[in-house]
Amino acid sequence: MAKYIGPKTKIARKFGDAIYGPDKHFERKNYPPGHHGMSKRRRKMSEYGIQLKEKQKAKYTYGILERQFSNLFKKAQRSKGVTGEVLLQLLESRLDNVVYRLGIAPTRAAARQLVSHRHITVNGHTVNVPSYTLKSGDIIAVREKSKSLEVVSDSLASSRYSKYSWLEWDNESLAGKFMNIPERSDIPEDITEQLIVELYSK
Repeated sequence: MAKYIGPKTKIARKFGDAIYGPDKHFERKNYPPGHHGMSKRRRKMSEYGIQLKEKQKAKYTYGILERQFSNLFKKAQRSKGVTGEVLLQLLESRLDNVVYRLGIAPTRAAARQLVSHRHITVNGHTVNVPSYTLKSGDIIAVREKSKSLEVVSDSLASSRYSKYSWLEWDNESLAGKFMNIPERSDIPEDITEQLIVELYSK
């Protein structure tokens, strides 16, 4: 499975947002990378550049590559509703993202690894496809043999999990429920999805 493995702080600085989570290096240098990072005389970005940057930000945030992202956008276009909002809802419905949101893993990258290594079940069945799309009512759990994994216990112990209206978590059984597809107003990611729609509409 292809994934981005380059320097993450550099990407966060590029977008001016800690898209990979808390980052002490980003906090010290929260300006664009490069020799002219702090300069106010940076060249004004074109409309296309702004739209492309927003798409890249969404891709890096959710950890998916171009082909997958393009296919998700096409699926969003075919669906009822506002295309940009549906796109974000599809991204939020991915299994790896929900594993991260539930606090089972500290990052989306770690969540993808847990899913790929068969540590996660959906409705009692092991699922090893990070892009698996969850439906309302699905139960996401840590496989019985994997409950003692250090990465899982450390992530849950850190209390990073905060209540999301579309998710429910049971700490005793280490299982969560995907209650419903989230509304756009409930999704915390700072992404202007309309710019992505405009980019693909060209």
